[in-house]
Amino acid sequence: MRDPEGNPPENPPEKLAMPDAEVLYYRDFFAKPQSDAFYEDLLRNADWKQERIKLYGKAVDLPRLTAWHGEEGNTYHYSGITVDPAPWTPTLLAIKREIEAVSETTFNSVLLNLYRGERDSVSWHSDDEPELGVNPVIGSVSFGETRAFEFRHKHNKQLRLRLDLTSGSYLLMKGPTQHHWLHQVPKASGVRRPRINLTFRVIQPAAR
Repeated sequence: MRDPEGNPPENPPEKLAMPDAEVLYYRDFFAKPQSDAFYEDLLRNADWKQERIKLYGKAVDLPRLTAWHGEEGNTYHYSGITVDPAPWTPTLLAIKREIEAVSETTFNSVLLNLYRGERDSVSWHSDDEPELGVNPVIGSVSFGETRAFEFRHKHNKQLRLRLDLTSGSYLLMKGPTQHHWLHQVPKASGVRRPRINLTFRVIQPAAR
């Protein structure tokens, strides 16, 4: 993360070798003590909900808990779910300020996912809902358990990439990424504790 003087992070980002995409990975953006403190606060204080989706005509629980926070009026629609934002918390605002310093973006909302154990996951998708704009900027922060994050090109199925997102890491996806790539967090065996992922987004004014 940046120091108080506004200097770049000690560990510069890795630009992932992905055609038709612009993805930067900050492996140790937040130091461990800060990551642990953020994790504990979010686990206790985020507005966690068990959403349900329709699968083959049957309502089933989403395989993770979620929370939607942000500016008033930033309603979000995804996977057949409509959510209205809970207010920003001090912890979410602190994380937002840190990542905005390197993202060249002002985020106005965040979707949180709580992966409680090895059975929790998110299937292949793109963050390309209309309210996110033409080239969505997604700032993804992870705390807690390390989990695999996989990319797959939409048109060339042989193009794949897998990352292990560690606690305190920051993954920035922008440009044409969501047009050409899918991503997922698969189920995983041997998970020891939950993982919290925050995907900061920009809801466009026309969509409010």
